Amino acid sequence: MKIALVTDIHANREAMTAVLLHAHAQPVDRFAFLGDFVGYGADPGWVVDEVRRYAARGAVVVVGNHDAAAIRGPSPSMRPGPREAIEWTRQQLTIEQLDYLGALPYSVQEDDRLYVHANAYAPAEWGYIIARDDAVRSLQATAARYTFCGHVHEPRLYHLSSTGKTGEFTPTPEVPIPVPPHRQWLALPGSTGQPRDGNPAACYATFDTVKALLTFHRVPYDHDAAAAKIRAAGLPEFFASRLVDGH
Repeated sequence: MKIALVTDIHANREAMTAVLLHAHAQPVDRFAFLGDFVGYGADPGWVVDEVRRYAARGAVVVVGNHDAAAIRGPSPSMRPGPREAIEWTRQQLTIEQLDYLGALPYSVQEDDRLYVHANAYAPAEWGYIIARDDAVRSLQATAARYTFCGHVHEPRLYHLSSTGKTGEFTPTPEVPIPVPPHRQWLALPGSTGQPRDGNPAACYATFDTVKALLTFHRVPYDHDAAAAKIRAAGLPEFFASRLVDGH
């Protein structure tokens, strides 16, 4: 089975559309959506409905911190720009869409795979996996051989051996990586709708469960159109310009 790992779409319809088309062309057998469907972008309702459509056909879906903020309102610690985006987003979503987001789990485990937005050690606290120590803490909190996380907007892969040896690297797009199950693996596919590694192309990854291969993908899309929608909605300019430069 080949699984598409899609995360941090952030209401970017153009990026999500491009990624879904790319994934179907692989083809993939199943989708996993790792949270943060809303926030920053101009099409939150469309993205939520599209995720719901895939969930009805068996996709895995977990909640992200921006989704939680859309449900409950922004936290006191949220920065002004994201706060403005969340307050705008809450006005765009229907009660049905908010209820759907509110019913999503923090994590889902299937067989030897854990799907979660932030991390395995405290999914509801939204801690970031920024360094190797964070990844090891997450891996040690689960028995899953493969953990797939969103939250961090740059593609990255970590591993932990049975003897405690750790490793990390930045993947090269379209190069399959062997991920044998004698190690634990933690993969960050990168953001579909808000990449922040200097490359504006949308991110996602695919995992072949039979061959134990993980492939990271970059998909160009019309980021100018997505940015124009953000400006037309009156959202902060920074959210539009970062789509163009990938930061």
